[in-house]
Amino acid sequence: MRAAQISTLDGPDAVQIVDLPDPSDPSLVTIRVEAAGVAFPELLQTRGLYQFKPELPFVPGAEVAGVVEGVPEGSDLAVGDRVCALSLLGGLAERVQAAPHLTFKLPDSVGMHEGAAFLFNYGTAYFALVERGGLRGGESVLVHGAAGGVGTAAIQVAKAFGAERVVAVVSTEEKGEVARAAGADEVVLADGFRDAVGRSIDIVVDPVGGGRFTDSLRTLREHGRLLVIGFTAGDIPEVKVNRLLLNNIAVVGVGWGAYSLPRPGHVGSQWEAMLPHLAGGTLRPIIGPTFPLDRVGEALQALETRQATGKVLVLP
Repeated sequence: MRAAQISTLDGPDAVQIVDLPDPSDPSLVTIRVEAAGVAFPELLQTRGLYQFKPELPFVPGAEVAGVVEGVPEGSDLAVGDRVCALSLLGGLAERVQAAPHLTFKLPDSVGMHEGAAFLFNYGTAYFALVERGGLRGGESVLVHGAAGGVGTAAIQVAKAFGAERVVAVVSTEEKGEVARAAGADEVVLADGFRDAVGRSIDIVVDPVGGGRFTDSLRTLREHGRLLVIGFTAGDIPEVKVNRLLLNNIAVVGVGWGAYSLPRPGHVGSQWEAMLPHLAGGTLRPIIGPTFPLDRVGEALQALETRQATGKVLVLP
């Protein structure tokens, strides 16, 4: 099979397309990949900057959608099933294997592109808003990076699970249209977002970090929560904790993978909670640019330049 391989930690341009044997672990589900998601962790892995550091060389790719070609004994899945899966590694290839408890049958209403764009971003958004953030019906949610994969997922998860008002923060008017398409009630530009919303927010979703952090705290009502998901801006912000004390607000870490993946069945419970909304179309990933396997470096660069909106996909 053809696969994208990281052999040196020299960035996206160094990712190579190689021929490898098909995976053959009989305890795992074998999937013919039709679409694979590309996310910020893969970009970091090309330089050895992600916390999970596989031995070189390795095939990146944490999430896929495709058709089942083999199942372990006792699996509820069958050959020919359309599935999405968390492969964790190996997804940027023509075939991959995934654990049965991380492989899920897609509803007929959901296409392969949407399937490959779902688990990572929507699992993160659900864990952030519902499990860590304690989202309650009628609350207001502000989403940074709202035109990206995690941002668009957070908008939809917030609306599906009870938020009354979702404010999207974007860097350009064009990205604002993407956030509106995802379901945002309001769109504001990052420059001056604090003045635009005032102190009216219950939960801030922040996958960006950087210089917006303090202003995000200033938008929170009493008992508000700022959810720290990532640092795509590059800088890890610091917080003066007296702000938390004086205003009775909280900063909450969101490590979806670190919490969910070591607990078999936890991702499955998130899938079951979101499945009715996915099947019914309330949760519908916004698909961004797509690339063939031999242009995987360009897919990663689309994330690095922060020009991509929606979910970036590779189609083996």
